[in-house]
Amino acid sequence: MEKFIYADNAATTAVSNKVLEQMMPYFSEQYGNASSLYSFGQKAKAGVNKAREQIASAIGAENSNEIYFTGGGSESDNWAIKGVAHSMAKKGKNHIISTAFEHHAVLHCLDKLKKEGFEITLLDVHSDGLVRVDELEAAIREDTALVTVMYANNEIGTVQPIKEIGEVCKKHRVIFHTDAVQAVGNIPIDVKDAAIDLLSMSSHKFHGPKGVGALYIRKGIVIPNLIDGGAQERGRRAGTENTAGIVGMGAAIEIAVATMEERAKRLSEIRDYIIDNALKIERSRVNGDRKHRLPGNVSLCFEGIEGESLLLMLDAKGVCASSGSACTSGSLDPSHVLLSIGLPHEVAHGSLRLSFSDENTMEDAEYILSVLPPIVERLRLMSPLWDRIKMEEKENN
Repeated sequence: MEKFIYADNAATTAVSNKVLEQMMPYFSEQYGNASSLYSFGQKAKAGVNKAREQIASAIGAENSNEIYFTGGGSESDNWAIKGVAHSMAKKGKNHIISTAFEHHAVLHCLDKLKKEGFEITLLDVHSDGLVRVDELEAAIREDTALVTVMYANNEIGTVQPIKEIGEVCKKHRVIFHTDAVQAVGNIPIDVKDAAIDLLSMSSHKFHGPKGVGALYIRKGIVIPNLIDGGAQERGRRAGTENTAGIVGMGAAIEIAVATMEERAKRLSEIRDYIIDNALKIERSRVNGDRKHRLPGNVSLCFEGIEGESLLLMLDAKGVCASSGSACTSGSLDPSHVLLSIGLPHEVAHGSLRLSFSDENTMEDAEYILSVLPPIVERLRLMSPLWDRIKMEEKENN
């Protein structure tokens, strides 16, 4: 049997068997419309209500009515950011603070708002991939409507000082949103303790189904409805509920939280083992702070090679990974995340992200480390850039 290792869990995860078991009845047995008054529909509604409670409990929300189901993380981000912006603009506040390495769901949303006349401040994240709270506080103005900072970065895995950011926003009475798509289910989250006003999440990042997400909106925060046309989600987002998906999301987040501590310990061991050994490769580097980092995230750069070539050769060896290079978009530019932490283009192009889940093992890590160095070496033998690097190195010595 050919080797197959899935190491791209930051992109999406497999739906776990336990989650799938809980979803199945809602496809063909309890398939009633959750908004119907008759008992058959109310059975479906009970599944939706349970999931809402499971999610509220997982993030420390005050009650389940603060949870609104969406179609995924990007939708949640758009609703939160555009909703707050348009609501606060009526009060004369049109300034938004974010960071240079947010997910495109946030950055493109901010670009659109900028065209509408909003002022956008993007904070630096420095070489360690972390926001400085004092710089954020210094950027707050009288007309600041919103601060939106991701909880954990999707590429380099750095975890931001969210509680400190929340406290600063609360102090200055500025609404605080966080894109927690990568963080939920992987690290502990308490929205009340961290003074978070809105939080986005997506089910398929923690072994739930695709096409379903949620937005936490703290009680007292008022933003416009996302979709008009029905009474679903308390009139905020019209459309027949994706009952099976919602049930799956609730089940997945409950399992993720229950197994988080043990899983984080094991994945951190795999992560550190790979990083420590990969750094033995000449001209390699780890991207982002090693301490404040998601348990299952490995982000590396290898000088003198192209990330897309590295991915293809790893794929040939049965390893699914990803790169910061925007090869799938047709762009020759490297990841905006890697550029935001100060990496030069020629280094950022040679990036590799490995992201692990509870289905990965130390044996997977050992196999990856057995195939990675020879691949890097082979690519460098074919690289004119590597020849130039070695020539400059020789001249400098």
